[in-house]
Amino acid sequence: MTTFRSFGAPGVRSFMKRMVSSFAVVVSLMTAGAVSADGGALEVKALASYRTGLFDRGAAEIPAFDPVSKRLFVVNGASNEVDVLDIADPGNPRLAFSIPLTDYGASPTSVSVHDGMLAVAVVADPKTAPGRIAFFDVDGRSLGTVESGALPDMVTFTPDGRRVLAANEGEPSDDYQIDPEGSVTIIELADDRTNIAAAHVTTAGFGDFEAELPGMRLFGPRATFAQDVEPEYIAVSPDSTRAWVTLQENNAIAEVDLLAGEVSAIHGLGWRSGVAFDASDKDGAVNFRKWPVFGMYQPDTIASYTTDGGIYLLTANEGDSRDYDGFSEEARVADLRLDPAAFPDAEALQDKRALGRLKVTTTEGDDDRDGDYDALYAYGTRSFSIWKTDGTLVYDSGDEIERMLAERFPDDFNSNSDENGSFDDRSDDKGPEPEGIAVGIVDGIPYAFVGLERMGGVVVYDISDVTRPRFVDYVENRNFSGDPKADTAGDLAPEGLLFVSADESPDGTALLVAANEVSGSVTLYRLAQAATN
Repeated sequence: MTTFRSFGAPGVRSFMKRMVSSFAVVVSLMTAGAVSADGGALEVKALASYRTGLFDRGAAEIPAFDPVSKRLFVVNGASNEVDVLDIADPGNPRLAFSIPLTDYGASPTSVSVHDGMLAVAVVADPKTAPGRIAFFDVDGRSLGTVESGALPDMVTFTPDGRRVLAANEGEPSDDYQIDPEGSVTIIELADDRTNIAAAHVTTAGFGDFEAELPGMRLFGPRATFAQDVEPEYIAVSPDSTRAWVTLQENNAIAEVDLLAGEVSAIHGLGWRSGVAFDASDKDGAVNFRKWPVFGMYQPDTIASYTTDGGIYLLTANEGDSRDYDGFSEEARVADLRLDPAAFPDAEALQDKRALGRLKVTTTEGDDDRDGDYDALYAYGTRSFSIWKTDGTLVYDSGDEIERMLAERFPDDFNSNSDENGSFDDRSDDKGPEPEGIAVGIVDGIPYAFVGLERMGGVVVYDISDVTRPRFVDYVENRNFSGDPKADTAGDLAPEGLLFVSADESPDGTALLVAANEVSGSVTLYRLAQAATN
């Protein structure tokens, strides 16, 4: 794998010069294992699922867990509620009650819980208006609300429980006439945490930044820097003083000083190349090649992990585009005019069985502004990465995830999340789309769990050595012979992953919780080191 991190000259030459500095019904019972760092094997066992029966309506998106009440809180965008699941018996999750959110906004996007208090991010109607963070106790009693920025897409408590953070994405209206500023809402709770009215609220914005930074993107029409950035997901330092926020469309990570209440730095992530991937949904085969394309990392979920005194950031590099009625950056390679010097084999590359079907951005690559494209930039990198907090890349999984899927699922490779019999359907887009990520320690060994939105499973990596994570296994609770609309296809599109440690788990064993957006299901997995002889 070659990682490119800078801007440079057009075409093939730019490949040499672009060095940027800069995650109830029993559906199935499965066991997956692989040798781990200490010679044992991690056993990942699907215990049970809670199913809403609502197909492709966002009925199970983000989970949060309260160890005292032994309840899961799950965002249900279909009903505008938070579903509260009793998992005192993890093998039999059941719906206890739901918390209605109609009085607070149009739809919930995220939920977090800490020490008996629940915070829910709720989007307004229209989405360009300020949203709200609604607070409840674990029995669903309202504690109050705080206004956030537009489209609060993720909410989380800091580890010490003193603050609540919201990533306000600030997406534009569909006609692109209104483009709210992206921001991070910092809610400092009072000594009496239940007194929400006494909380101190700060907005960490991006108004102090003006110019595009190396390795990032600013491209919204007529947008200021603050309007263009779209905060997506948050990770917080163990000491609760710093946070890192993915700016997905912008291909960057922002660092927030929580004590000062301001964005202190932005780290452009640059571009990746030199990694093979399947670029066509019309070639009728699995076809890995090192295409002349740069991948934009564009991470969705971010998680922090501390080892040897250092903090590292783990990202699921899903990729995302802006595709609105008023502005769209998407195009297929076949529809672009390619610079003949940069792409002397343009005709062959633009064949639908080669690169022609691949979706790329029109906002990058015309380096000399002459109307043709000197380089191509695709959405996401079909990988997960580990970064230092200053944006330095430590590790990237490259093509390992996509190649593993090709080997294990030759008849269902790069399937879509809402349809079976869709072999190769996502190769021209973003492949398996790593979206969710969670980190947890099982019997002393740290693991990363990466959810694949399109294929529907979870990849497990041992991250004992952050510079050389080791693939452990892949667990799939999807039935490729079932009917997604009839709810017989298992789990589809894991949106949110949650690790529950053994000391907080209801049955004393570590758990992984996956909330699946398309199937509207929540599945609990038991994690343990298998006994060895």
